[in-house]
Amino acid sequence: MFNVKEYYHHDEIIELTQKLISIPSHKEVLHREKEVAEFIYDYCGSHGLEVKLQEVVGQRKNVLSYLRGSGIGNSLMLNGHTDTITPHRMIIDPFNESVHNGFVWGRGAADMKGGLACMIMTMIAFKRAGVVPDGDIIFAGVIGEEGKSEGTEHLINAGIRADAAIVGEPSNYDYAVGHRGLEWFDVIFKGRASHSGSLEDSVNAIEKAAEFIYRAKRDLYPKIRQREDEFMGVSLMNIGIIEGGLGQSTVADQCTVKIDRRYIPGETVASVLQEYKDILESMQEDDPAMEATIIKSAENDTVMNHPPLVTPVTEPIVHAVKTSIREVIKRDPKITLGRGWTDAALLKVYGKMPTVVFGPGDIRLSHTEAERIAIKDLINTVEIYARIIDNFCIKDKIMDAAPMDLLEE
Repeated sequence: MFNVKEYYHHDEIIELTQKLISIPSHKEVLHREKEVAEFIYDYCGSHGLEVKLQEVVGQRKNVLSYLRGSGIGNSLMLNGHTDTITPHRMIIDPFNESVHNGFVWGRGAADMKGGLACMIMTMIAFKRAGVVPDGDIIFAGVIGEEGKSEGTEHLINAGIRADAAIVGEPSNYDYAVGHRGLEWFDVIFKGRASHSGSLEDSVNAIEKAAEFIYRAKRDLYPKIRQREDEFMGVSLMNIGIIEGGLGQSTVADQCTVKIDRRYIPGETVASVLQEYKDILESMQEDDPAMEATIIKSAENDTVMNHPPLVTPVTEPIVHAVKTSIREVIKRDPKITLGRGWTDAALLKVYGKMPTVVFGPGDIRLSHTEAERIAIKDLINTVEIYARIIDNFCIKDKIMDAAPMDLLEE
């Protein structure tokens, strides 16, 4: 393959990552990802790439960029989300921290504006080199992965497809072919309010919620932890939020328990939901007057569920990713287990595209108060992405393009 390092400067990938970080795109920003999508649109266009915006929700947009191939090889999608979580409780400047100690710092550095920068820079390097892959390369910067995944859902519904996909979440030079599915549920308990000094006719919704949690831990947790998949680990449940009550001197007339449920093949949304309904039914048998309902949380309720990712290790894209990482870091990467949910599952299940999760950075630094990404990871990942394209897409490798120093003369 051509030497991708000859077609971009290391400062470019650092500066691009910094610029992406400097544009806030979390849920508390007006129009969320709009500004960062428009920046990517302008940046890719100014470097000669075909690019377009895709309206998704209001002014929130996906941004798509294409490196057209000759049409005789495999096409590849490079998918990454443009949104981040909020910058609350960060101990650094979340959007304008300086580069130091070998890292680019800020909200989204690892998850996943560093990954976006690597994908974009790889395509620009191919464009500068004049290398035409045998299949199309599609960059998809999508909205909403930290919430409902509206961006990738819209992408799939629009019929955009490739022969395989890479989702650029941080993976620390390893990769994932599977991860658990994810659904959020609200269990809502109804009570009857009264003054705490007069409890005769009251029903405390918080107490009902506490009983539900107790029974879930007693009856459901042991069953869940016996379910395991070799590429995902065990099935999981977390109670993330309890909301209820109006005051210390008032009996709570409502309480909501918010559940994060990570499930594996063999489980379904329906089967997971039924297990919670079974607990509620057992509570109603003991207390017929109890009122409770369970629904999918509004923050995560979309047409498409959030299923597990299952990409067979025999898929050519898996071999290309593993080979390309090894060629750069000189060791065999590992298949990671137990990582969080990603849009890769939507691409594989609903888009029918074999998908692998691989991107720059350490996942343990994602969402942290001092989020950062190593500069060496950015540089190495551009080379790895270039090799993935070479190993997966290009039939006859083109080696004779002019290096950047000739382009600049």
